Amino acid sequence: MKTDHELLSAFAPTGKLRASINLGNPILANTDPATGQPGGVSVDLATELARRLQVELELVVFKSAGESVNAVAADQADVGFFAIDPLRGEQIAFTAPYVVIEGAYLVRQDSPINAMDEVDRKGQRVVVGKGSAYDLYLTRELKQAEIFRAPTSPAVVDTFLQENMEVAAGVKQQLEADAQRLGGLRLLDGHFMLIRQAMGVPKRRGEKASAYLGAFVEAMKKSGFVAEALSRHRIQGAAVAPLEPTPGA
Repeated sequence: MKTDHELLSAFAPTGKLRASINLGNPILANTDPATGQPGGVSVDLATELARRLQVELELVVFKSAGESVNAVAADQADVGFFAIDPLRGEQIAFTAPYVVIEGAYLVRQDSPINAMDEVDRKGQRVVVGKGSAYDLYLTRELKQAEIFRAPTSPAVVDTFLQENMEVAAGVKQQLEADAQRLGGLRLLDGHFMLIRQAMGVPKRRGEKASAYLGAFVEAMKKSGFVAEALSRHRIQGAAVAPLEPTPGA
């Protein structure tokens, strides 16, 4: 079945589907050490969307969430994969989430901080990846602790150690991997936020495009595509988001 002209114009105005890929979140994408090419759940979804639209896929790759979001907002990419956030939603139309992941805190082994409710205190500095979902969320939520921004999310723990900060915040899986890599670190129990990872398209592309993308994400969850991608890429700690209720059901 041919994709109608209006949808093609909305999703691929250059003739290709340009997908913004964020390598700063290991749940979404990583670089294959053997090939040097990006791969992961977001790449799999972008590939399937391009196949359904019957257009060529072009990956536009970034090291941070902020850069990836800006590319879609500025029409330098046609779709992207982001944590849902009201600030980002001013320019981007989000689907429902396809996966849910945890945002966690990490401290040194000998830190006096033992619980999440002890983080937001005067004199404590929390390191986040600049422009990440954690940055946006904690900027709103933390009232006493100071936020310090690392260039990217993967650089958070190294920055936390180099600058002798009190707390690192980010994707739980990334923090766990860094703790194992470096030693002398521990995660606080629980999560400070649940990150709802969704797909997004510039709002200016119209309601038809956002509705199509929303239906695509629900189909990918319902068919098992997302679950299989998570398993294939050996992603732990991320759950497939619940299906959205069908209108009128």
